[in-house]
Amino acid sequence: MRDTTQNIYYERMLRVLAHIQVHLDDELSLESLAATAHFSTTHFHRIFKGMMGETVAEHVRRIRMERAAMRLICRQSSVTGAAFDAGYETVESFSRAFSRMFGCAPSRYRRKHWEALQQRLPGIIHYQPDGSGAGLAINPQGGIPMDVRIENIPAAKGIFVRHTGPYAQCGPAWETLCAWAAPRGLCRNDTRYIGVSHDDPQVTPPDKIRYDACITVNEDVTAEGRIGIQTIGGGPYAVFRHKGPYSGLERVYARLMGQWLPRSGREFEDAKPCFEVYLNHPDATPPEELLTDVCLPLK
Repeated sequence: MRDTTQNIYYERMLRVLAHIQVHLDDELSLESLAATAHFSTTHFHRIFKGMMGETVAEHVRRIRMERAAMRLICRQSSVTGAAFDAGYETVESFSRAFSRMFGCAPSRYRRKHWEALQQRLPGIIHYQPDGSGAGLAINPQGGIPMDVRIENIPAAKGIFVRHTGPYAQCGPAWETLCAWAAPRGLCRNDTRYIGVSHDDPQVTPPDKIRYDACITVNEDVTAEGRIGIQTIGGGPYAVFRHKGPYSGLERVYARLMGQWLPRSGREFEDAKPCFEVYLNHPDATPPEELLTDVCLPLK
């Protein structure tokens, strides 16, 4: 009975988190989210805080602020536009909140990242954790040009287990997912193993990073406990094939976002998450031979 109740709570919370991700620009009232979770408003607020470690308002505000930071980095928004997109009525209140979260004003945060690009210095631009979330480093050794292809990736149904924490610690989520899927015959030769990366580790605190261990399914599978359902893909993506250990994926994202994207003439679609398609198995493949397609959603 205890496990059944826990599974129901996981299932309902995953439904709410997926709803927030898709409707981040909408008015996300506590009442509507509680209805999505099939809880009373009072109970839902307490359950959410207990399971997520933050209130609903804090969660939505943080996700919107992190999206604003990414839009500033990608030069897809002015400070004023980022403020309104994040739900603030004035630029001043947004700037104060932004400075508390990232350690500097949004205009300086944006300028620090983009001065490096405008100088057109050689090297690999990547974000560097320095406590403020606003660091930027340039590798003077240069880098190999990125062989990026544009693909229209059809939407696919996936089942997933949510991991919250550093990306490198997502192993238990995969173990839970495969332990559930394998006995049901869902791990086949044509199954795609996908990691959905919702957050930038240089923007989101380590204990708040969201990652979905996901496999594609064709069957009419329903959500159950920690097993959620989501749609992956659907639209144009920039795809880069990374060869090497998974620890190098953050560098790939930094190059895609900081080098390729600004010069591509394309825009990042931040309403959809990035994801990774793992093309061989880490248990049977040396780290230097691992192949991963990194997929960046485009408008």
